[in-house]
Amino acid sequence: MGKRIIIRRRGRGTPVYRARSNHFKAEVRYRKFDQVEKSGKVIGRVVDLVKCPGHTAPLAKIKFQNNEDAYMLAPLNLKVNDLIESGSLSSVNNGNILPLKQIPEGTLVYNIESFPGDGGKFCRAAGNFAKIISSTKDSILIELPSKKQRKFIPDCRATIGILSGHGRKDKPFVKAGKRWHYMRARGKVYPQTSAVAMNALNHPYGSGRGRKHAKIKVVSRNAPPGRKVGKVAARRTGRK
Repeated sequence: MGKRIIIRRRGRGTPVYRARSNHFKAEVRYRKFDQVEKSGKVIGRVVDLVKCPGHTAPLAKIKFQNNEDAYMLAPLNLKVNDLIESGSLSSVNNGNILPLKQIPEGTLVYNIESFPGDGGKFCRAAGNFAKIISSTKDSILIELPSKKQRKFIPDCRATIGILSGHGRKDKPFVKAGKRWHYMRARGKVYPQTSAVAMNALNHPYGSGRGRKHAKIKVVSRNAPPGRKVGKVAARRTGRK
């Protein structure tokens, strides 16, 4: 079958493909969903805005009333000394954290929890936002950035607003060295060789007598390791 392809080598978790988490500033999670947040709200103040190599968006350091520190993904137009509310009785303003059942339909949110209290899992990339489509007693329907609609538990929390850092792709890297450090912070190898430029033993697309795919891109869900590259079990291909 030849040598292991990059996807398989990354799966081993060796230091070359491992993100340097000791350089990350902090873990981004909501504070504990305790009885105070379920029945009221907690007010915090933005102490600082931090750039973290492990996140595409800037982080905001929050100092709550009980001297508890937390980091959150900073929304657009957030400034130092702004007040942040977290809880069921929080107002629907930019940067506040509320359960989905307390947020009106049509509101833009980000950093949505998949289960109540997990700290946030969905819509966390810079510039992203989701939209609340409909709300019922049993579920909340949200349109994600991919235009896919998903139902969430009403007690899951989310942050009001649009995540900052939307213009990060407008500025070019200019130098390959900057791109190398950017990719290295996330545990990715750079530069990467194109698959069609490899030999046959290095990749299934290699040695195609020129820069063309030697094999089709659509592969079976049950394809063996080393061959499962491209469009895995694609329902359809081409333009819609």
